[in-house]
Amino acid sequence: MIEIERKFLVKSVDYKSEATSKTRIVQGFLNTDPSRTVRVRIKGDTGFLTVKGKSNTSGTSRFEWEKEITVEEADALLKLCEKGILDKFRYEITVGNHVYEVDEFFGDNIGLTIAEIELNDENEAFKKPIWLGAEVTGEIKYYNSQLSGNPYKNW
Repeated sequence: MIEIERKFLVKSVDYKSEATSKTRIVQGFLNTDPSRTVRVRIKGDTGFLTVKGKSNTSGTSRFEWEKEITVEEADALLKLCEKGILDKFRYEITVGNHVYEVDEFFGDNIGLTIAEIELNDENEAFKKPIWLGAEVTGEIKYYNSQLSGNPYKNW
């Protein structure tokens, strides 16, 4: 139940031609306290409730628990969320032995595109595609929970 991931800005739209899937995601947060965020998400035609713990010092690892729920349940919970519902497209791109998830944001976060890669170990080697930009792992302002309350348009 430990998530290990690294985050990067995306510097071009070249990832779109490499994507194997594209899914709309709408998500909100019932709690954005950094020590325990509670997220509600509708991804495609499936709902999810996710609890994440506080990140380690480098920002690469944290506790994560996720439960699939119905879209109707997720829809009802989204109405209870804190201000700032996120709307984005997620693209999945296989690079080497890993899958990058690239989130293209809309609404108040339009213009922001972030790539994430999940790893088995914090020091695991991985290939970096040409469209990958600067690393932002551990930079709290890029966490989805923070983007909901302090969107990209306000930076």
